[in-house]
Amino acid sequence: MEAPSDLQSQSPEQLDARDALRSFRDEFYLPTNSAVGASKDLAADEPCTYLCGNSLGLLSKLSESLVQGELKVWATRGVVGHFDHPYGRAWAEFGEKLSPLLAPIVGAHTHEVISMSTLTTNLHLMMNAFYKPTADRFKILCEARAFPSDRYAFHSQATAHGLDPKTAVIALTPREGEYTLREEDILDVIAKEGPSIALICFSGVQYYTGQLFDMQKITHAGKHAGCIVGWDLAHAVGNVPLALHDWGVDWAVWCTYKYLNSGAGGIGGLFVHNKWDHLKKPDYAGWWGQDLATRFQMPEDFTPIPGAWGYQQSNPSCLALASLLGSLEIFQSAGGIPATRSKSILLTGYLDGLLRQSSFYNKAGGPKFTIITPSDPYRRGAQLSLLFSPLGVMQKVFDGLKSSGVIGDERQPDVIRLSPVPLYNTFADVMQAVETLEEVMRSL
Repeated sequence: MEAPSDLQSQSPEQLDARDALRSFRDEFYLPTNSAVGASKDLAADEPCTYLCGNSLGLLSKLSESLVQGELKVWATRGVVGHFDHPYGRAWAEFGEKLSPLLAPIVGAHTHEVISMSTLTTNLHLMMNAFYKPTADRFKILCEARAFPSDRYAFHSQATAHGLDPKTAVIALTPREGEYTLREEDILDVIAKEGPSIALICFSGVQYYTGQLFDMQKITHAGKHAGCIVGWDLAHAVGNVPLALHDWGVDWAVWCTYKYLNSGAGGIGGLFVHNKWDHLKKPDYAGWWGQDLATRFQMPEDFTPIPGAWGYQQSNPSCLALASLLGSLEIFQSAGGIPATRSKSILLTGYLDGLLRQSSFYNKAGGPKFTIITPSDPYRRGAQLSLLFSPLGVMQKVFDGLKSSGVIGDERQPDVIRLSPVPLYNTFADVMQAVETLEEVMRSL
């Protein structure tokens, strides 16, 4: 396909016809106009224009089938399903069976990744394991506008160690008048404050602006300064290429209900680099991290499974794992992250180009919007964040889009996030969203 800059001269139908992933749209359930509350004169049973996969990915038909399969096993076999499973997914080791599919998505070895728990719980687990402040090295370097759950975790971890978050947490903000952090500013702080920094933890993709950080460069700088480096990959996993092992990342955590389509509140995941396998045991052990050969013998002493698998604490929900498995198998069938990222760059580039052609983009007066996501396709994922002005306009636009069957994501007080997902969104979806936005803005 063409470069993103060459796309605007072509119709969405032409672009969709050449989309190698176009058939995967049929693998997902698309909410209808009536179901999402669209009130305009639209075909009620037709799919809405869903550009909100950065908040909640759609249900795949395969995930639905696999979840129903687990319910059937539960109904017919009960506890026996832990060891004798008709579909070869014995619950006793179901979580580990997902790791070979998950590892290529994050760029890791199989035993370095595990599906378990939830994102913030895993974040605390990793910080408990790796944040070991001393009198000289005690600070946490993060971004001031990280997702609130992350900020709460950083502050509470500092407090739990008897530290004042005001001095222990270095929270970077963009320069005045800018919305994204400059890479050189992050690296400059690491160079200056490195000896006092115990932990660096950023988002791989910033949830509000959609900025994709240079994870490799930041990790390298942090390790060179002697810091532990972790990443919150909630908006990066399944979205952008990752090479956690090769980059030397110490640990990472993520959720799976956005680009990995596991369902609202779906199971989380974590990565622990195998360089820690023989240097560290889990600080907060649970029986599910016990060596599988003796797990159900329930020995007195804890012998963890090597790698990330040893950090498991409790048995995971077979329903949550089945839902995630369906999505991971679709990723594999589609060609993995190389294939989805290739389309994503074009799809998001198409959206970016059409928005910049809008008569309301950076308009001199009256209702207008600008894009606060980086314009460089390699510094963003499948998301554009639109900043509306004057204050109060965003909510009217958001409501207008929804009533017209376009589902995005609002961030108070003035941002709407639009995220075309390569597995189920089309170039026609993008065109429909921009044309609807134009109509809504004109109505104001």
